Formats: sequence, C-alpha cells, structure tokens
Amino acid sequence: MHVIAERLIDDGVLEREFTLGEIPGVLWTPPSASASAPAPVILLGHPGGLNGMYPRLAGRARQCAANGFAAATIELPGSGDRPRSVDAEQARADLRRAVAAGEPVDGEIVDRLVLPLVEKAVPEWRTTLDALLSLPEIGGPVGYSGGVIAIGVRLALVEPRIAAAGLFAGSFVPRATFDEARQVTIPLHVLLQWDDEGNDRQMALDLFDAFGSEEKTLHANMGGHTGVPRFAGDDAARFFVRHLR
Repeated sequence: MHVIAERLIDDGVLEREFTLGEIPGVLWTPPSASASAPAPVILLGHPGGLNGMYPRLAGRARQCAANGFAAATIELPGSGDRPRSVDAEQARADLRRAVAAGEPVDGEIVDRLVLPLVEKAVPEWRTTLDALLSLPEIGGPVGYSGGVIAIGVRLALVEPRIAAAGLFAGSFVPRATFDEARQVTIPLHVLLQWDDEGNDRQMALDLFDAFGSEEKTLHANMGGHTGVPRFAGDDAARFFVRHLR
C-alpha cells in the first residue's frame, strides 16, 4: 500500500489516499485508532467511480469514525481511470437498451456484466484487506457495507475475516449469487429502497429470503435509489456497533 496523499477532515478523522498496485483507494481512520488500540475496519462497497462517489463515501466514513471504526474503499475494476473491459461495456450497453425499451433484463446480460466484475473485484478486496490489517492502527473484526450486492455476497461467503455485512439491494443479481447467498451465515443488514427504479424488488426480496444467516434484517424504505433516509444509515451504524465492538 502506497499512501499518495493524506489530510485531516472533520473531527480529526485522518483520510489517506493510497494505491495498491494499479488499484486506487481511500482509508479513513478515527483519532482513537492507535497501535495500542487498533480500530475495527468497515469496507465501503460502491458501484464504481470513486471520484463521483466520494462525497457519499466520505459521509459514510465519518459515521464509521464516530463509532470508533476505520473505513476503506477501492475503485472497482473498469471504473474511474482503470482500464475498461470491452465485454463489460457491451453488456452494459445491452442492459441499458433493454431498460430503455421497457423489456425484461435477460439473465444472460446480467451474468456477462456482473459475474466477471465479482471475479475480479473480490480478490482485490481481499488483497486490500491484507494491506489494511498490516497497519498497526487497524484490527479486526471486519465489516462490509454497501454494494454491488453480488460482490458483498461473495465476500461474505469466502472471506472469514468479515464478521458482519450491511448490503445495499440496488443492483442486478446473477442467479449464481442466490446459490452463494444460501451459504452465507454471518449477520446481515439488508437495505432496500422500495421504489428503486433500477432494482428488481422481487429479486431483492428473493435474495434476502435465500440468505442462510440466522440473523438477517431487511430494512425497506419508500423512495427511489438515492432517497435513502438518514435514519436508515443510523440503523445500519447500530448494526455494526453490535457486531464489531
């Protein structure tokens, strides 16, 4: 991990931009984090485009820091300034064409778009977690919060260091993800916007039903994709306090 910039933001939170090979990312640590009292860390998932997503990610990181947690995020493969995939761009174009025409989105399109992203992104997240936990001021347990939900499901399944996950239901889900969801057993907090224009509500409900976790909570709110109420974030924060403190 190579730190390329750092600054203090609100309430003494240290923000560090870093690169890990070709992967850019950001780490936020609360002022309480130290080698003698390492902070648990929450991985902040997002749909890509780190620069555009920064204000929302920084806000989520500040909330993490207020609860004594570090937070970190990375740019997804094919997003931001990272190299594009011709196949992914074609799948995205096919998906947009189907949505614009009011047609059902074929599962084959979803598989072409999402599954390669999961295959590339999950190992990068795990490598990032290795680097984060090598820092003296960062420790376990680890949480995952956000989307793309198929990435979160895979991480929850294969990464034993993740103790709890808050998943955002707002992206297309390959059928293979349902099989993985049945094997997930960690505590889950799933956020669903009931009127999300880009989300298949029934698919999100079916995925929630598929999770094998004994503790799983579905938090559904009225409103579109960007209309998440503030109290929903507060509830997610309390979920992580229960499981990471």
